Amino acid sequence: MHTPFEFQDEGSRIVYVKAVEVSDLPDAVRQQVGDVEQLYAVHDAAGQQLALVADRKLAFVLARQHDYEPVTVH
Repeated sequence: MHTPFEFQDEGSRIVYVKAVEVSDLPDAVRQQVGDVEQLYAVHDAAGQQLALVADRKLAFVLARQHDYEPVTVH
């Protein structure tokens, strides 16, 4: 059957979870973190940072709670 289907671009629901070294973050953020050496950033498909959290599991939970599909960036 050859019925055309029109895909509607509702925007990407994928977010990317990436480990971030605290030493690479701005001073204002480092002061709030304490003695943690690594955080996890959640970015949308355009690369905009949506969240910065304490651990990878929390990043995935947070993304899923907001109906995003998280994937890991190496």
